Amino acid sequence: MKKNTFQREFKKLKSQINNIEEIVYHSKVGALIEHETAVRKKIIELNTMKNESLKGFDDVYIRYEELLHYISEKLLDNYNKKNETSFKYEDVIKDNNNLLINSGILTVLIKKHIPKLVEEEFEKNFPKNPKDEYILARKLKRKFIVHLGDTNTGKTYNAMKKLKQEKNSIYLSPLRILALENFEMLNKEGIVCDLLTGEEEIRNDGATHICCTIERADLSKEYNVAVIDEIQMIGDSQRGAAWSRALLGLRAKEIHICGALNTKNLIKKILEDCEDNYEIIEYKREIPLIVEKRNFSYKEVTDGDAIVVFSKKRVLEIAENYSNEGIKTSIIYGDLPPEVRKKQYEQFINNETKILITTDAIGMGVNLPIRRIIFLNIKKFDGRDVRFLTSQEVKQIAGRAGRKGKYDNGYVATVKDNQDFIEEKLTEDDLIIKEAVIGPSEAILNIKEIPLNEKLALWSSREEKIKYYKKMDISDYLFILEKIKRYKLDEIDQWNLLKVPFDVSKEELLETFIFYVEQLFIEKLDEISKPECYEGALYDLEIYYQKINMYYSFCKIFGLSYDMEWISSERNRVSDDINDILLRI
Repeated sequence: MKKNTFQREFKKLKSQINNIEEIVYHSKVGALIEHETAVRKKIIELNTMKNESLKGFDDVYIRYEELLHYISEKLLDNYNKKNETSFKYEDVIKDNNNLLINSGILTVLIKKHIPKLVEEEFEKNFPKNPKDEYILARKLKRKFIVHLGDTNTGKTYNAMKKLKQEKNSIYLSPLRILALENFEMLNKEGIVCDLLTGEEEIRNDGATHICCTIERADLSKEYNVAVIDEIQMIGDSQRGAAWSRALLGLRAKEIHICGALNTKNLIKKILEDCEDNYEIIEYKREIPLIVEKRNFSYKEVTDGDAIVVFSKKRVLEIAENYSNEGIKTSIIYGDLPPEVRKKQYEQFINNETKILITTDAIGMGVNLPIRRIIFLNIKKFDGRDVRFLTSQEVKQIAGRAGRKGKYDNGYVATVKDNQDFIEEKLTEDDLIIKEAVIGPSEAILNIKEIPLNEKLALWSSREEKIKYYKKMDISDYLFILEKIKRYKLDEIDQWNLLKVPFDVSKEELLETFIFYVEQLFIEKLDEISKPECYEGALYDLEIYYQKINMYYSFCKIFGLSYDMEWISSERNRVSDDINDILLRI
């Protein structure tokens, strides 16, 4: 009975093949997926009859199989055209014939072939050990002098002394204002220096030195001496990759590293793995740091005080309150342009203002003549949660108090009976930084099989083989790629757009970014529009300044013509306007 059933079913399949072939060979690509499903089902049905010795079975089976292969090749060709890929049919179905019959060519491609290829490409382009990405640096015998200790202990000062002695040297800074400060210091001392940051380039004839933000480090050049500042940033989830890149890839005979002591073990592991020579110098404060036992009172503010809060709004409120009482203040917070910060610093240094009102932006930056640091808060919002300050944050901010030759003691004060907390944090061991953050390199562009956003997501999910490295947070990258995906840009253009630095959480900046993308890639303009500012309020001016920086970044990254004189003068004008507002506050 079963034999008769197979014969009937086979006879039906045999009678249908001519008609199915006629339909398939005259169908457009859009209809082939449906036909593929139908043909696969018939092959699956034929497979149940393979051992039944049915007359003419082999010929019928081969015709259905050839039909499936014809459809599959057409579907693959169509996929290649749509995605600008070049997958070969023979490579895709190799060892995957059963999956082809059960699930179809696109499932074979996406679930089997592409992952296998991508995995091979990742293995080829991203070494198991991040140090092996920097072949030229591995060939160089490098010596490291590692300066570790608290804030205001002379680490960077000592490192810079060696840098000054050698030509062809480079200083790598976490902030534009620090790069600018050292650039001006070196040139003032007769050491001709260039300045390179994300916002500007100042090239001087005969320059022997470079001061730059760390992201601008040129690893293709060889230096006599390099200084990497604030090495503890190597653990930062977004920017830390720039420090790892510099540490692993800088080509310098002598490299000085400056930063916090909680990076000591991590730095040792990395340098020993790189087989570089190193010595570690630990620094202690010479100026005592004294925690005042009583609560700070607003009315008791004195010359040289720096009041620390953790929001721009509170900085401005406190500055206005003191201004109403006739007390002049300098103001520092994260969104301030470097030119304004510099003016505010100078007013404080020159005693034009009595006190400094600041966020934790003061923790990393220029050394100032501060007598006393006053914490009005011991909690901060870190972008996700409101939390207590860490010991490292307290030390880095409090360490700004005291200045050799002016204030032989540094003082720390607080409010609401928080003295015990501050004292505890000042004596507590900092949380050890155990992992260096690494970012995706341009090698990711060598992998052609999947879109950039998928490659980055896959890169991010791959576990690091060396346990003291971890992947950077690429959420901003993926956010930007999602915003521009409708423009169907070339991958190299997408990659370059990820290099434009801006705060993606600010809607005005995101709108300007998209506007420039459309001007450049949709309208295909040779020059993009200069930004404009329609309001003169403080926030509007700060956003306008960042738009000017974005305009500059687009022009530099994509080789567009731009008016540097206008950029410089407009930055200065906006900075003066912001500074005037702060002075009026």
